[in-house]
Amino acid sequence: MPPTRWRWRSPAGSSDEAAGARMLAWFGAAMHSGDGREARLDSLLAAQPGDPAPSKDALRRQFRRCRRQALAACTPGLRAVARERLPALLPPGAWLGLYLPVGSEPDLDPWAPGGLGARLALPAVLPPRHGETQGRLIYLPWEPDTPLRPDACGIPAPLPGEGRDPVLLPPAALGLLLVPALAVDRSGIRLGSGGGWYDRLRSDPAWRAVPALAVLPSACVVERLPRDPWDVPFHGWLDEHGIHAVEGQAAAGRWAC
Repeated sequence: MPPTRWRWRSPAGSSDEAAGARMLAWFGAAMHSGDGREARLDSLLAAQPGDPAPSKDALRRQFRRCRRQALAACTPGLRAVARERLPALLPPGAWLGLYLPVGSEPDLDPWAPGGLGARLALPAVLPPRHGETQGRLIYLPWEPDTPLRPDACGIPAPLPGEGRDPVLLPPAALGLLLVPALAVDRSGIRLGSGGGWYDRLRSDPAWRAVPALAVLPSACVVERLPRDPWDVPFHGWLDEHGIHAVEGQAAAGRWAC
């Protein structure tokens, strides 16, 4: 199901682009306020009388800028939280679903000395099979010397060579999923790049049962994001300050800071 799109127009009839410029002006001032946490974009999502909600495309532009500007300062903290907290969250023998960072996605540097203390898996998008209209997201084992090949979205993944079938990890093998996010709200709704791969994966109850954390700077955590019917909430998020559980999630007791 494609996402519903709408134009953000002010009462005076200004376009989404004009409203985006207003958002950028606010954001630029907030980012120079001296406190990264004060740069959260909650006010962009707070509806004013007569103002429709901003589109997800507009929000992606703003949060991508937010994440890019916050990344350098928060990366050491993100890596420290990952190294110190994640090993204790994984059941013995379970795989940790990670990701290869693209663009401004946080790099947790899993193969650094000390690492993440887990067997690692990477996602890959497979092309549609015969009779299918879209591809699917899978997880594959990842070792530091595993050759990486572009998946159906062009992102490097530990896919086997031509003519060989990939060894898919079932959801029961994964103890935790880490997923990059442009933004997340306190109910666990994640704003991603718009491909919908993780929502489709986690629409399967078996995958939805795997604990999943969004990974992002704290500057991109907000009170509420627009929610579509197909959005599957995450169990929490990891930022430079710690691991934060969404209230009411079954695994919240393990993740509370």
